[in-house]
Amino acid sequence: MKVVIAPDKFKGSLTAPEVAAAVERGLRAVAPDIQVTNVPVADGGEGTLQAAVGAGYTRHLATVAGPTGMPLEAAIAVKGQQAVIEMAAASGLDVLPGGRLQALTATSRGTGELISAALDLGCTSIILGVGGSACTDGGAGLLQGLGAILKDDGGRFLPRGGAALARLAEVDLSGLNPRLAGVSFVLASDVDNPLLGENGAAAVFGPQKGASPEDVTTLDAALAQFVRVLGPELGAGTAAMAHVPGSGAAGGVGFAALAVLEAQRRRGIDVVIELTGLRDKLAGAGLVITGEGSLDTQSLEGKTPIGVATEAAAAGVPVFAVCGRTLLSDTQLESAGLAQTFALTDLESDVSVCMAEAGRLLESIGAEIGLRLLAGDIAGGRKLEAQRGA
Repeated sequence: MKVVIAPDKFKGSLTAPEVAAAVERGLRAVAPDIQVTNVPVADGGEGTLQAAVGAGYTRHLATVAGPTGMPLEAAIAVKGQQAVIEMAAASGLDVLPGGRLQALTATSRGTGELISAALDLGCTSIILGVGGSACTDGGAGLLQGLGAILKDDGGRFLPRGGAALARLAEVDLSGLNPRLAGVSFVLASDVDNPLLGENGAAAVFGPQKGASPEDVTTLDAALAQFVRVLGPELGAGTAAMAHVPGSGAAGGVGFAALAVLEAQRRRGIDVVIELTGLRDKLAGAGLVITGEGSLDTQSLEGKTPIGVATEAAAAGVPVFAVCGRTLLSDTQLESAGLAQTFALTDLESDVSVCMAEAGRLLESIGAEIGLRLLAGDIAGGRKLEAQRGA
């Protein structure tokens, strides 16, 4: 039988390729002749770049401004004239120095500089994956990284970060890289939030980035000022664009991408499925194994396992899921197209052990799946029956 293993990362434990490799080791331990195709995937956030590289894209490094303005080395993935940029690599929470959150001053400038690096490589199609950002600057930093000039009412250059936008008086887009005119952008994001208001970028995602209630108010007002000042540069539809679903993605980078770069917004998992060629790799498969760290209600909103299950269903291939834990009922799992679900917590009740030893536990799950395949049991019981600590 051919088995396709297409998981996302287990955040804090294993990358998607590591998850796939662990499950494969377990499968082969009991069924060494099984045909396995590993297709690590992602939902447009962290791991998207790695998925692209696994699909044959070439990694290129560039030195850019990190979320605090300090330089860091970040990668983009390029194949032909198409680039994949993972915002988290340059402007993400995981690259904050010392992990210290900077809700008011973090910038997306480095992401704009990664776009410039892709232009230098001759790319005319850019996929921008925007999960895991550290900033709430409306994409102002991204535009600065592409040549835009932002000034206050005294003619001084605006400092980095979302809070500084409260003092914004002038935006000059004439210095934007002229090569942008020949580039098409895809915004890979599942976020439907607008830029402003109670469901906006600051209110919903600001606290995850260290924003206090007072900071949220400051940032939302600053983003509104950004929209007002940017209006004369972009035209009458600018204010309306701030309320478009997805404009609040990544601290408002979605707004800049949609309004200035004229990006097309697509579900991240759909973009990655195309990048990796998963649809073609399902041909002849008897089983797909997908998964992520936590299967929960957010998963049902278009995260990796559901996207993979939808694709597999179209090909008539049953799907198993592996995860660190599941908070979904059997009914929800079945409705999502998951024939069986195996959680690390079925084997080990201590979550810290699951995190630290995810590879070993996934090997055990892979072996259990292999035994079920040998027995012809694909549709049977949902939970993994094994000794705790196995």
